[in-house]
Amino acid sequence: QVQLVESGGGSVQAGGSLRLSCAASGSIDRRNFMGWFRQAPGKGREGVAAISPQYAVTHYADSVKGRFTISRDNAKNTVYLQMNSLKPDDTATYYCAADGPITRPLWEGGYNYWGQGTQVTVSS
Repeated sequence: QVQLVESGGGSVQAGGSLRLSCAASGSIDRRNFMGWFRQAPGKGREGVAAISPQYAVTHYADSVKGRFTISRDNAKNTVYLQMNSLKPDDTATYYCAADGPITRPLWEGGYNYWGQGTQVTVSS
């Protein structure tokens, strides 16, 4: 059984930074992707960033490229999302996901495990 626990959300002003963490427990295939997704009120869930723990290959949504960085610490089974230059449009609940598809790492439908989510609020 895989469990994912997110932390690091909060409230910040536009232009500020936050770092999200996702601690994973259980048996995870490191060849598959781990990702961060977000869902704003009234909108669907969208892929933000994904990383292959084994190879450190990363993918980003166009809306966050150059501002967000995904990284991993395999020794701690933890994936991070460093978010800089935050905008009000980044306000959402952010979810960590594991066991994602190699071919479509930002597609939420391909992930088998999900965390409970952490709220990020960016004020103008």
